Amino acid sequence: MATRQGQALGRLAVAPAVAALAAWSLVPLALAFYYAFLHYKLDDPDNTFFAKGANFYYFVTDPFFAKDLFNTVALVLLVLVITVVGGVLLGILLDRPFWGRGIVRVLVISPFFIMPTVSALVWKNLMMHPVYGFFAHMWRSVGLTPIDWFGSHPLMSVGIVVGWQWLPFATLILLTALQSLDEEQKDAAEMDGAGKLDFFRHIMLPHLMRPITVVILIETIFLLNVFAEIKVTSVGGIAGNLTYLVFSKLNDDNNVGEAAAGGLIAVVLANIVSMFLVRLIGRNLEA
Repeated sequence: MATRQGQALGRLAVAPAVAALAAWSLVPLALAFYYAFLHYKLDDPDNTFFAKGANFYYFVTDPFFAKDLFNTVALVLLVLVITVVGGVLLGILLDRPFWGRGIVRVLVISPFFIMPTVSALVWKNLMMHPVYGFFAHMWRSVGLTPIDWFGSHPLMSVGIVVGWQWLPFATLILLTALQSLDEEQKDAAEMDGAGKLDFFRHIMLPHLMRPITVVILIETIFLLNVFAEIKVTSVGGIAGNLTYLVFSKLNDDNNVGEAAAGGLIAVVLANIVSMFLVRLIGRNLEA
């Protein structure tokens, strides 16, 4: 009896927090669902009516939809390659003892705490600018013509910026996994005469597979919503993703209904990808 009363009091105590969390997440989603079925434009609010599924149809058949969907997938894959490969290499480097390792670790982690807007501005104006950027000076110093990164390779440039931001996260996860590697395995491999490449392929890489899948899952969820880097660098017309397309529907076309429909489509696609990755990680952990 006392246990039941304690459980009831516990549920009553957490009920306000659960209700607030539910309202925080469900109310915006409900409003998006509501407006997705309305023809509602900010520049013509009086001409509002029930549009059935027209907003979803117009969003999917938009000329930019296929391109932005491809850009979304390509950007996620590019950043994952940069962060996973770079995270493994940096993790191996930082796992070795050397003078000043603590300072280097702090410097490696620091980009993760820089706001996306600030990092995009830094890379656009200080690093990749075709005239004044650091890369332009490096190119000219060896007699080469500087590259207009955001003009010639916008998607790759955005991927480099976002990958630079997320590289510290992957490095932290993979470095922690490397530090948990059994020392007896290292000693046994050394006694058996295993080379560095063999040790990496047969011991280190299998040990990193689980944290790599975790990095892929977490980063993919966040990378599907990249926006600031695309907006600040002004490459939305060429390298825009689905998030930018939703923004353009609201900001450029004043079409609240179509923007809401696009947001719901993006949420559904993100959930499908997340479910697939969660199942993949679950199978990996069971194995």
